Amino acid sequence: MEILFKNVTAVTMQKERPVLYGADVGVKDGRITFGAAAADRVIDGTGKVLIPGMYNCHAHSPMSLLRGFANDLALEPWLTDHIWPTEAKIKEMPGAVRTGALLAIAEMISSGTVSFNDMYFYLPVIAQAVEESGMKANLSNGIFAFNPDGYDYRKTSEYAETSEIVSTFHKSAHGRIKAEASIHCAYTSHPAAWEQVRDFAKEHQLTIHVHLSETIAEHNNSVNQFGMTPAEAFAKHGVFDVPSLAAHACWATEDDIEILARHAVSVAHNPVSNLKLASGIAPIVAMQKAGINIALGTDGMASNNSHDLFEEIKIASILQKCAVEDPTAVPAFDVLEMATVNGAKAQGRQGGQITEGADADLVLLDFDNPRQVPCYDPLLSLAYNTTGRDVLMTLCQGKVLYENGEFKTVDVERVLHEARAIGEKV
Repeated sequence: MEILFKNVTAVTMQKERPVLYGADVGVKDGRITFGAAAADRVIDGTGKVLIPGMYNCHAHSPMSLLRGFANDLALEPWLTDHIWPTEAKIKEMPGAVRTGALLAIAEMISSGTVSFNDMYFYLPVIAQAVEESGMKANLSNGIFAFNPDGYDYRKTSEYAETSEIVSTFHKSAHGRIKAEASIHCAYTSHPAAWEQVRDFAKEHQLTIHVHLSETIAEHNNSVNQFGMTPAEAFAKHGVFDVPSLAAHACWATEDDIEILARHAVSVAHNPVSNLKLASGIAPIVAMQKAGINIALGTDGMASNNSHDLFEEIKIASILQKCAVEDPTAVPAFDVLEMATVNGAKAQGRQGGQITEGADADLVLLDFDNPRQVPCYDPLLSLAYNTTGRDVLMTLCQGKVLYENGEFKTVDVERVLHEARAIGEKV
């Protein structure tokens, strides 16, 4: 055995036994094993909590370079007047996308995230950063297609990059990297493009990642343009005929929710970003009742400012309690499931639980500090008072990526230096 977490409180995320006290959890050959066999390294788990690694199911990782840029604006002017023009400049800066991706990766692994869904350009560069970091990621480049005349997905940069990921990185690095197809959203593309992306996804057995009904303007524009909501339009054109992940869904109607449930579409809930941009409050409780798989995401850092999924966990729960006027809504276990089990399912992965033989994607947390003492219930503490600052160690497939402030796979000082220089140019 390589590592043994001895006498630790293990939050397994298994409903039949969610918390194991005084457990011995081992890591061998990148997998989880239980028991107190001899180990190369023994870590005393007293005062510590071990949880499954978390999944950030909607991000734009290189946008970490725009953290704190163009804030306090509504989504449409924020995107069109500030973000997109600045991203065009970043595209021209050598190495900027790689630096931004690594900056995001460093923040994610230091706050307990082991895998993320990314939607961005220069995918091969991001894939290389993920491969070096030891994380897991599902990578996509969302199509922008404003003119339907003669549109050919196979002649676009989005197709070229996605194809390269499919041929070079898909299921590589012991399965850590996966390709996805992507449609940015209904208002930045058209049905002919959606159908071509759908066909590509079918051909290569990929998930499709989309933005969906993020704002009321987007939602209503779709109704005006297509006579249908974004969910109805995507369903009509077969987008949801393949496994799909829809980010936001703030303005999903009852009919939309039925469509998402019927097509087994996973929803990536991004409460902090949605609140910061005043985009809306997703009807998560109604989606839960419909049986929709709900995961969590941070979105890009220009619209959130943090990749700390513990922030999303707390906000996701308490926001819904207020929205439906029910303090029992989205309880601790349910919201922790969104960050772990449901996230793994949304990514098409087996994970999110501490079980025998599963990938050793583990996060060790300090529960012996002023934020955590006393602890009456680890589940409640994780949901409502834990932050990324409590993370002591993050492992992915048994490899230590971060420990006690030290980044094992990312040259963080170099990344910070490069990010500062890019920030000055921006």
